[in-house]
Amino acid sequence: MYLPRQLISHLYLQLLRSHHPLSPPVLILVALEPDALCACRILTALLKRDYIPHKIQPVAGYGDLSRAGEDLVRPMQTTNGGSGGVVVCLGVGGLVDLSEILGLGGADDGEEEKEEEDMGGVEVWVFDARRPWNLANVFGGEPGQVLAEANVRALRRKTRGVENGCINVSYTTGNGGIVVYDDGDIEEEMGKEREAYCALLEMPEVDEEEEDDDDDGGSDGDVEPPSSTDSKKRKSWSREEDEDESEEEDGPPRQRRRSNSGSSIASSPTRARRRTAHDSSNSSRSVTPVSDSPSPAQQKQPSAQSLRRRLLRLKRKHETVLQQYYSSGTSYSEPISSLMYSLASELGREDNDLLWLAIVGVSSLELSGRTMSGVGISNASESGGLAGWGGERGERIRQILRDEVHRLNPPDPSERDRDIRGEIIGVIPTTAKSPTDKSIRLSPEPRFILVRHWSLYESMLHSPYLASRLHVWTENGKKRLHKLLAKMGISLSQCHQNYTHMDMELKRVLRQRLLKYAPMYGLDGLVPPEVSGHAASREGWGFVRCWGWKACLSATDIGVIVGAILEVGPEEVPGAWDSKRLPRPRRIQDGSSTEETDPDPSNLLPRFWTAYDALSLTSESPTLLLEALPLAQHLHRAILRTGTSLLSKHQIRHLRAFRIAVVKDGPDVKLFTNPGALTKLALWIAEAIRVQERDRGDTIKIGKRRATGTPLVLAGLDEDRGLYVVVGTGGGGGVVDFAALSRRREERKKKKEAKEKKRKEREVARAKRAAEHAARTEDGDEEASEESEEESSSESESESESEDEQDMRSNKHLLRNRFGIAFQEVVQETNTRVRIDSFEHCVVEVQKEDLGGFLEALSFRSVVG
Repeated sequence: MYLPRQLISHLYLQLLRSHHPLSPPVLILVALEPDALCACRILTALLKRDYIPHKIQPVAGYGDLSRAGEDLVRPMQTTNGGSGGVVVCLGVGGLVDLSEILGLGGADDGEEEKEEEDMGGVEVWVFDARRPWNLANVFGGEPGQVLAEANVRALRRKTRGVENGCINVSYTTGNGGIVVYDDGDIEEEMGKEREAYCALLEMPEVDEEEEDDDDDGGSDGDVEPPSSTDSKKRKSWSREEDEDESEEEDGPPRQRRRSNSGSSIASSPTRARRRTAHDSSNSSRSVTPVSDSPSPAQQKQPSAQSLRRRLLRLKRKHETVLQQYYSSGTSYSEPISSLMYSLASELGREDNDLLWLAIVGVSSLELSGRTMSGVGISNASESGGLAGWGGERGERIRQILRDEVHRLNPPDPSERDRDIRGEIIGVIPTTAKSPTDKSIRLSPEPRFILVRHWSLYESMLHSPYLASRLHVWTENGKKRLHKLLAKMGISLSQCHQNYTHMDMELKRVLRQRLLKYAPMYGLDGLVPPEVSGHAASREGWGFVRCWGWKACLSATDIGVIVGAILEVGPEEVPGAWDSKRLPRPRRIQDGSSTEETDPDPSNLLPRFWTAYDALSLTSESPTLLLEALPLAQHLHRAILRTGTSLLSKHQIRHLRAFRIAVVKDGPDVKLFTNPGALTKLALWIAEAIRVQERDRGDTIKIGKRRATGTPLVLAGLDEDRGLYVVVGTGGGGGVVDFAALSRRREERKKKKEAKEKKRKEREVARAKRAAEHAARTEDGDEEASEESEEESSSESESESESEDEQDMRSNKHLLRNRFGIAFQEVVQETNTRVRIDSFEHCVVEVQKEDLGGFLEALSFRSVVG
C-alpha cells in the first residue's frame, strides 16, 4: 500500500491517538547514510515530543535487515506472542519485498498452509529515496484473508480504506501491513504500473503451454471454460511462488534472501527477469468469461479459446509494463529527510533544528553521487552553487528550504540593511552575529571542500569540481590553479593560511574575483551567479548555521563530516580522535603476529552512533563534528592521492561498455574497502574522465541518444578478506533538460490532438458507410469487419501510447545506472563468487580470484539506459 503525499500525517496521528503506556516501542530501522540519519533525528524528535517510546536499530545491508526481521520484527507479531506495533524503515527496503525479507505474513517451514494470512498486527512504514520501488510493497503489502472472488476482495479493500493500493482517509491502522510513503512519484508518474499490477492481481490463471498446444492443432469447440463450482481460495502469488523458489534455488543463502518473492507483478528486477510467463501464478481459480462490449449486430459470444487468447495478450501487455519499469535502472527521488520534514510541518512541529537536519540531509545527497540517474555524476548546473542533483525538482525542494529559512529566521529590522549589503557583496559567513546566534542563513557557497576549516588552497585543490576542470593531477593543472590565484590577487602565502585567518579584504572580494576570472578556466559554475531581488529567490545558494562564537558550519560541511565518520572510522587516522568516544576495533592474535582489524566489516554500529550523536539537537556546540574534521580531511586527501595516481599512471582501461580501474596498492588501499569511500573516489575519477571526454568531443551513444561521460567500474582490494569491493557509477546525463522536455511535450500534445481529430472524422465516415450498407451486409462479414476495425484502432492507440511512454522514459530517466541489474545477470549466468548485500545495488563484493571473469562477463552487459 502507499500513502499519498497529501495524507502524510494520517498514520502518525492515528499512532498518536492509539498510543498508551503499555504500547510496544516503535522500531526504527536506519541505513548507515547521512540522509537516513537526519531523517531518523527528525522522527525521534517528533516521537520524544509525543512521549512515544522507540528503539533505533542501524542496518548495514540486507543481511542485517533479515536478522533484524528475525530477532526484532517477528517477535512483535501477535501470531508469535507479541502485541503488534510499528516498524519504520528509513532508507531501507524500498527495492525488495519486505514481507519476505522481514519474515512477515508467511507460515513457518513445515507448517500447513493457512487460509487466512496476516502480518500479526505489525505495520511497516517505508521511507526510501531509491527507485525503482518494489511493487509488492507499493500496491500490495496488505494483510487479511485472500478470497477467491475478485470483486469481493476489491470490496473488502475499499471498505478498509485501500483502493488499488492507495490509502485514503478512511483507512485505520491495527491490522498491520506495509505502507510506502509517497513523495509524489507514485501518484503522478506510476499510473500505468499501478493499473498493470492491479490488473494482473485480479486476473485469473492462464495456462500458456495449453495455449501453445491449441495454436498447434486445437479447435475452439474443444475447450470449455471451467465451471464456477471449481473455484477455490488461493494464497497470494508472492507467497506461493516463494515456496517454489526456496525449493528450486541453490544459490547462496544471502543471495536468496535478498531476492524478491512473487510473480512478475511483485518481483524485483532479478525475479522479473528470471520468471517465465507460465509461472506467473500457481493457483487454481475459476475463469468467468467476460467479453468486450459487443456491437448490436454481434449475435454470438466469443469462444473460450478466443477469450483465453485475449486474456493472455492482456497479461503479457501488463507484464511488459512492469518489466520495463524494473529494467529501467536505479535512480533517486526526493531525500527522505525532506519528506520527514514535510511530516513535521504537517503536524505543526517544524522549527530551526528540524529544518537544519532536513537541509543537511538534502545537501548530503549530491556528495555521495545520488542523482536522478542513480549513483553517478550529474550534469550539475553550470550556473553555480549546489543546483544539479535533481534538476528542476531538486531546485524546487531547495527553494522551499530557502523559504523556510526566511520564515523561521526573520532578520532583525535594525540589521536588515547590513544583512542585505552583506548578501549582495557575497561574503562567505564564518562567524555568528552574536554570542547567542543560532540562526540559519543563506550563503553564496563556492564549490570548495571545507573552506571554513581548511586553507583556501587546500579547499580548492580537493574540490572535485575544480580539480576535474583544471586537471590538478598534472603539473600543468597545478600551475593553472596558481595562475588563477595570481589573477585574483591572492598570494600563495595568503591562500595557504586557514581561511578564517586570511586578510579580511581578500575574503570580501573573493566571490567577485571568482566570478570575473573563473570562466577563463572553464569554471563558470564555481560560485552562484549575480542575481537581483530578494535573497529567498537566490538559486544555487547554500545554507550556514552558527553556534554563537563556538562554530560556524555549512550544511555541506556537515554532510562531508558525517559521511567521513561513517566511511572512514577512527582506526584510519591514529591520534586524530578521542579514543574514549569511539572504541577502536579489538586486537586479534593469530600465532605470533598481531594485527588490528575489524572482525566484521558490516559491524559499523560504533560509527553509526558517533554520527548520530554528532547530529545532536540538544548540544550547545557541535563538538563531535569539529573533532571529526581530521577524518574528513584525511578522506579527501586520500581521494586526491589515489585518483592522481590512477590517472597519471594511466591505470584506467576502457572496456566495451565502461572504464575499469583497480585500487590494489598504495598507502590508502584499506581506506577504499568501504563502499562509501570507494564510491566517492569513483565519482572523483568519473568527473575527471567526463571533463576530458568533453574537451576532446568524445560521446557515447545510448540508443538514439548521445551523452558525454563513460560509466566507470572501480574495484578496491580488501586483502584481509581476500575479495574486491566493486562499485559501478553512471557516466552522467542524469539531470533532465526540462525546458526541452516541456517543448517536446507540447509538440507531442499538438500531434496527438491532430490525430484524435482525424480519428473522429474517420469514425463518423465509417459510421455513415456502415449505416448505408447495413441492410446488404451479412452478420458474419459485419462482425469480422468490426473486429478488424477494433483491432486496428486498438493497435494504433497502443502504438501511440507506447511511443509516448518510450519518449517520456527516454528523457526523464536519461542514462540511468543499470549496474545493479547487470551485476545480478552476471551472477546468474556465471560461477563467480559474488556477495550482494548493500542497499546500493551497484555495489558488490567479488572474490579476488574471480574478478577477471566477473569483469569480462560484465563488459557484455548494458550498464546504463
